[in-house]
Amino acid sequence: MCESKQARAALRRGLGLPVERCTQMHRYLMPWLRDNGDPRRADVRRAYYAVASLIAARPRLARDTSPHSDATVPWYERERDNLGASLGRAVAAGVLKANSAESALHLMARQSSDSIHQGLPALVRQLLGGGITVDWVVLLVDLSRWNRDRDAVATRWLESYFRTADGTTQPDLSDADEENHR
Repeated sequence: MCESKQARAALRRGLGLPVERCTQMHRYLMPWLRDNGDPRRADVRRAYYAVASLIAARPRLARDTSPHSDATVPWYERERDNLGASLGRAVAAGVLKANSAESALHLMARQSSDSIHQGLPALVRQLLGGGITVDWVVLLVDLSRWNRDRDAVATRWLESYFRTADGTTQPDLSDADEENHR
């Protein structure tokens, strides 16, 4: 959709806004959403609108580069390549200062869905402007789960951040290793 300047502009207008204020986006996103306005799926709908806006708002440099993750791998196998990992890569690359990235993550972990959606555009713009990629599918899934499972999503983001920011990508400890470290 973002190949068209008209579509990109319409999608970009929804940055940080609730779905109800994104009237220009409906024509582009309705073919992808089959929830028929089901209020139980409002979080999923909002996530689609937010991620579509973020993708449309990418700077030209970010539009011309390929994603960090292998898009052929299912999202659940890439879930560690989440927003926290992107922030960690930004710190490791010197795009963001560690205390700023960590503070942003801790703040997001305490915020409502509305606040997350309002704050994401500036954060993502910083990442993309510094050449750091975002896995849009993983972000979409995380945002759609935020109201139901915020603590788990925020914990995954923080864990991925700390694994990535310091340059370690060590595998999880096995149960036996955990027993030895206690």
